[in-house]
Amino acid sequence: MRETVNKILFISLSNIGDAIMTTPVLMALHECYPEAVVDIVGDLRSSEIFKYCPFRGEIFNKQKNRFLRGVPTLLKTLWFQSYDLIVDIRTDGLAYLLPARKRYTKFNRKLNRKTTSTHAVQEHMGIISEIYQGDPPQCHVWLSEAEEKFAKETLGPYYGKRLLGLGTGANADVKIWPKENYLSLVKKTDNDFDAVVFLGDSRDKERSDFISSQVNKPCINLCGITTILQAIAVQQCLRLFIGNDSGLGHMASAVGIPTITIFGIGEPIRYRPWGEKSYWLVGEQQKVEKVSIDDVVMQLQKQNFTK
Repeated sequence: MRETVNKILFISLSNIGDAIMTTPVLMALHECYPEAVVDIVGDLRSSEIFKYCPFRGEIFNKQKNRFLRGVPTLLKTLWFQSYDLIVDIRTDGLAYLLPARKRYTKFNRKLNRKTTSTHAVQEHMGIISEIYQGDPPQCHVWLSEAEEKFAKETLGPYYGKRLLGLGTGANADVKIWPKENYLSLVKKTDNDFDAVVFLGDSRDKERSDFISSQVNKPCINLCGITTILQAIAVQQCLRLFIGNDSGLGHMASAVGIPTITIFGIGEPIRYRPWGEKSYWLVGEQQKVEKVSIDDVVMQLQKQNFTK
């Protein structure tokens, strides 16, 4: 008989894509302990993905700009919460400094021996293998009506149309497929989509403007003007999302949208968006610019993304 668990502390990761890849563990915990309230420790920005999680309690953020990343203050806050269970995906020591009946960290991790290639999601799930032996759930992000309304109003007459989403940026230049390639991609798929939606931060706006200024197809450039959840709500309306190795691919996959991720450096087997609709291409010698436009178009046609 499974012991009663009323309160769980879940320690997630910082980057948006990494945090999204911890949500299968969160969903599995809820499946195991449906009555439990789950408090979450995370990064101030990426914690937005947990905002509308229906079974969460409090969200606690580490403060990167404070002494020891604000851990002393966080410890003081969490000490008296009386957690039955702590699940620590990060494992930077916090779980061992707090009282709890049971702790699961990466030091307890057991991977499925039948798995031939280990994705980060599978590694995270290995942390709770003692209590959950099923297949990893899908990644998940929760939206409110406000974000869905924003997407509908922002897309305007193109809401419900065949939309191609593009993420032309990344957190490092060596991960960025040339903007000229994205331009050629849009031109080669001109008949497949009714409009193109660009997503990313303000640093991506120049690349997106370059592309949209040279095509006749309607373009909606949302770079730098959406919150994380607003961007995900927009992605939920897409037919397909194509982008570099960044959090945007994970965001799209978390709401069930097919993705094609273009990799240079990195480990796609481990860090690609998780899901059956996730596809990726890797440049020779891990050079992103060596992924050809034709290869991306071929992948798009192969999977019938435009149907």
